[in-house]
Amino acid sequence: MYKFLQQTVADYMTRAVKTVTREMTVGELNKIFERDDFNTYPVVENARVIGLVSKFDLLKCFAFTPSQMVPRYDDLMNRTVADIMTSAYIYVGADTRLTRVLQLMVEHRIRSIPAIDSDNRLAGIIAREDVLRALAACAEAAA
Repeated sequence: MYKFLQQTVADYMTRAVKTVTREMTVGELNKIFERDDFNTYPVVENARVIGLVSKFDLLKCFAFTPSQMVPRYDDLMNRTVADIMTSAYIYVGADTRLTRVLQLMVEHRIRSIPAIDSDNRLAGIIAREDVLRALAACAEAAA
């Protein structure tokens, strides 16, 4: 397991990341979630990451509260990603150790974390499955 201590995001991240734009409607986003079965997409504008949008963000549109009137379903589906995305998000660099990624995922209960370069450009994404794959590979190498 000592090998795992040396592994970085760049060693295991997915580099070809599917993204969405802030202008996309919630209805279009919902179809993409269904098609790809991802939990989160980076929101990109001018090649830079400006936020994240998750299935949880989508579900929050439909949450009933005493102070919130329930809009029509079609009205909600015509909202944009900009209306529901999270602008303050956790990210890592490609050189971040997987031990730190694991710590962030556990502390914040996140499934995936974007890897951002120094210009806020998306370098990749690291998911729970990637960390598990790294742990298994390091354990196998030690055996």
